[in-house]
Formats: sequence, structure tokens, C-alpha cells
Amino acid sequence: MKIKNIIYLVFAASLGVTVSSCEDFLDRPAEDNYNESNFYQNDEQCVQGVNYLYNSPWYDFQRGFIKVGEVLSGNYYMGSSPYLDFTVNGTDADLINMSYSLWAVNGHANTVYNRLKTAKASQTVINQCMGECLVWKAMAYFYLVRTFGAVPIIHDNTAELAGGSYNTKFKVQAADVYEYIIMTLEKAIELLPAKGDLGRIDQYSAKGLMAKVYLTKSGIGQAGTRNQEDLDKAALYAKDVIEHSGRSLMPNYSDVFRLVNNKNVECLISWHWYPTRDPWTAQNTLQSDLAMVGFDEFGDTWGGYGGPSVDLQDAFGVNVLESPSNRTNTDTRRKATMMMAGDVYEYFWQDKGGFDYLKFIYDKDNYGAGGPGELQSPTGVNEVKHLYGNANDHVLGLGISAANMVSGLSTHILRLSDVYLIYAEAVIGNNTSTTDASAIDAFYTVRHRAVPSATRPTSITWEQVWKERRLELACEGDRWYDFVRLSYYNPTRAISELKSQRRDVYYGLNDLYKSYYETKSYVIDPDNQRYNPDAKAPNVTESSFTLPFPTEDVVFNPNLMKDPIHVDVRSEFSY
Repeated sequence: MKIKNIIYLVFAASLGVTVSSCEDFLDRPAEDNYNESNFYQNDEQCVQGVNYLYNSPWYDFQRGFIKVGEVLSGNYYMGSSPYLDFTVNGTDADLINMSYSLWAVNGHANTVYNRLKTAKASQTVINQCMGECLVWKAMAYFYLVRTFGAVPIIHDNTAELAGGSYNTKFKVQAADVYEYIIMTLEKAIELLPAKGDLGRIDQYSAKGLMAKVYLTKSGIGQAGTRNQEDLDKAALYAKDVIEHSGRSLMPNYSDVFRLVNNKNVECLISWHWYPTRDPWTAQNTLQSDLAMVGFDEFGDTWGGYGGPSVDLQDAFGVNVLESPSNRTNTDTRRKATMMMAGDVYEYFWQDKGGFDYLKFIYDKDNYGAGGPGELQSPTGVNEVKHLYGNANDHVLGLGISAANMVSGLSTHILRLSDVYLIYAEAVIGNNTSTTDASAIDAFYTVRHRAVPSATRPTSITWEQVWKERRLELACEGDRWYDFVRLSYYNPTRAISELKSQRRDVYYGLNDLYKSYYETKSYVIDPDNQRYNPDAKAPNVTESSFTLPFPTEDVVFNPNLMKDPIHVDVRSEFSY
């Protein structure tokens, strides 16, 4: 962490972020209306003071969220991206922005937390807001340790500046970082209300995250097995959320990702964006990176040349070399994740009667804002999640317009379905399968929503849960971190699966799709329509599961290149 960044974080967190909002949840103070001496004077101001932690500091993580979570994991194809072939280095702009964003979250959360200690408000609201700060801090560290491995612990930014230790910090062993995250979440659970307002972090949000942390931590320092105590804790926290939070899965999977459901009972922790350029960090810009040219009216979409990978299509049991008329679509998550030939979406372009994928591509002059005119995606499919649609869709969903690189679509980063699958995996533990009824019920709850024809199994295997996680959470920035936690205790399995993936492209799909659009005939010419026969396996090694620090950080603090130290976080730090 560079000195300019630490200073900025302390200053910015003390001032807040300027924006006005028509939605109470996103209301926050304006800089010209207050300073340190006259803010945090009542309950409303305390809530406003923490609201921006739900978006602005996370903004520069958005691209890393997809490139690390999905491209690196083999779920998403992005051309010549270094995340596709494991050649990412410390000068990569998206890696740098991701790192600084995560440290920004930590810095803002630290400073707001400390300021709330002297707030003039009810203790109930002060506790709630402090708990929210700690959950966001824990989430930032959870991403940091799973991305970079051992990292420094910045417990109090102001103290670091006063002590002058900002450029001499040592990395802390990953196991200790996990213990620090757990300690932070324990305090958050103590402070948070059992149930908060819809969309806000509450006690069960923290418990859901705690379950995921324990499941991940269980493999640290292990060889072929996982720590049973950690697995038991993961199951305990997950079960508490499942049985006592009052939350439930939304009946229709695709509804989870619609604007009108930005705040819903399934989502435990979300980034809640606001469609504004003031400040430039409060908004969601993922549609620009993921949608095809012309998907909205703002001239800000350029993501058509990427798309969900061939390997992810294989996982869903679909193949673009088979006629759409033969596609069963038994898993509703497929269409909610990737657009394929023949798909029409009623929730996109609602003012035009829905969005027709092939019509958009090939009828560029008469349909919408002007599509690409030819298939761009070399995998034959395009993204669905993280898209809001056109301007009219945004108004229908939120009552306010989107703009160029600006939307208010929430990004859900911990959902109840994840917690169900955490519970199932934790119960299986170090076994290959289980007949435990509660674990089967948890698995089946997720599976049955996606595949209504599915029958309840009498046993479930680790392999089934592993695959179910991929399908359920595909393109939600999570898959790479499943591989990271697998690598903790079984790197051979993680490497083998990554190397066996179909991460490359198809040839000749534009001719196939255009002919199908014009004639309704889907005739494959094996010499022209085929998967790249020269595709190479990625160069994955055990070191691949830890990404490099930004080069300039290492130059600024050479200690980051040294071996991590052990820290007894329980005695070293306190809240």
C-alpha cells in the first residue's frame, strides 16, 4: 500500500462521498454540508455515513471481479487476456485497480468504524453501522487473502500513519489473515441486529460470510484433507442462516438479477450501485464490459467479443454445434447466464416486446439501437448476468434513467443459495459423499429451483456439490476462489481440472448462426464449424493460485517480497 493511498483513505473516509439520492438506502452526506466536527450527530447521519461502503470503494474491483473470478477460472472467455492463459503480472492495470480497491474498502471501513465510536446517536444505530463497517472490512480481506495469499494487516489506518510504519509492513501468514477475518466477523455479529432493513447487512449476512470463510480456511496447511473443526464451524454457521434468518430463495432464478429485485430476501451481501456520475465510483459499469455493441442507447457497450466459455457450456450440458430446436433447457440457470442462438428475453428491451438474440445480431438496421451485424463471440454465446437492458428497462426497474457507463443494478456477492451449498459441502467434509438428510435438503433446494424436474437424491457427493456451485454461481465473480480453496488441500485436483478445460474458441459460427436466422436451417459443416483443434492447456502450477502484488507496491515496500510472518491476531489487535 503506497503512502498516498493510505493518506487518501483516511481523508476520504472522514469526509464521505458526495452524491444525492432519491432512495433512502443510498442517501449519504454531501461534502459541503458537514465536516468532522458537525457530522455523525444523529441516527440518520450515522447511516448515511456508512452507506457509501456499499458501492464507491468497490468500484475499481469490478473488472477484477470478472477477470479473476471468471476468466481465470475458465468460466469466461476474453480474447488475449492474461487471465485466460495465466500470464498475469504485477503491472496489469486491472490487478492494480483491484488491489487498490480492496485496500480502499479496508481503509474506509476502518476510518468510519473509528469515527462512529464518538458519534452522537443511539447506541443501537451506532452498533449497526459499526457492524456493517466490519463486514465490509472482512469481505475485503477475504478477497485479498484468496487473491494474493499472505497480505499485511492494516488494522487502523490513522495509527499506521502516526507510527510511520506504512512502508515497512510485512505480509502476515494466510492462516493468521483468516483468523483476523473471523475475529472481525465475530465482532460484527455481536454488533449487528438479527434482521436489518432489506438490502442492508445484518447478523445473518455476517454469519453467512463466516460460514464461507470457515469452509475456505479448512484447507489451509492441509494435505489431501481438511480441518474438521473448521468444517464443523462452517456447517454450524450455515445452518444457523438457513434455519433462523427467515430468508428464502426467490422462486424464479433469473429474478434475482433484475433491477426491480436489487434488494431481495435471497441476497445476504450486495454492492448497491446508484446511477450517477457524481461521484464517478457510485455506479455499476459492468454492462459496458460484458454486453454486445448496441445493447443500450448510450454507445457504451463493447463486450461482444467475449462470452461464457465453451467449458461452462459443457458444464450446463449445451453445445452450440447442436440445433437450438434440440436444446432441452432443463436447467433454467443456463438461459439466465448465457445467451444462445434462439433465445429471447422478456426482461430485456421490454418496450420492444423482448430481446431476440439473433435478431439483434443480424438485423442491425431495424432492431434496437443497432447491433453488431455479425456474431462477435468466438464461444458462440454472450453474457446475461450483470446486464440491465436498455434505458426503458432501467426506468421500469428503478424509476430513473441509466446513462453512459452508469447503471444502478446491484451486484450480489453472497447469496443464500451459496450458503445452502456451503452447508452441504461442509457436512460431506472429508468424505466423498453423505446420506445426511439436512445436507441433501440443502443441495436439493438449490438444484430443484434450477431444474424443477429434478428428484430428491438419497445421497450427494462432493463432485455434485462442486459442479452445482459452478452452475449456481456462474459469472458471479466466485469460481476462481473455489479453485483457490481447493488448491489449499488438493492442488493436484485443482490443476488437473483447469488444464482439462475447454477455454478456447469455436470457428465458423457466424456463418452457421446467420444461416439459421435467415433460413431456420441449422446445418453443421465439420470442416468449418468446430472447436479449435490446436487449443492448448493453460500453464497452471501450484504458484498460479496466488496472484502477484502490484509491482509499484513491491517497489515501495520491499518487505512484501519477504516471507510472511506469524501474528497472534487475538492478542495483537482488538475492536
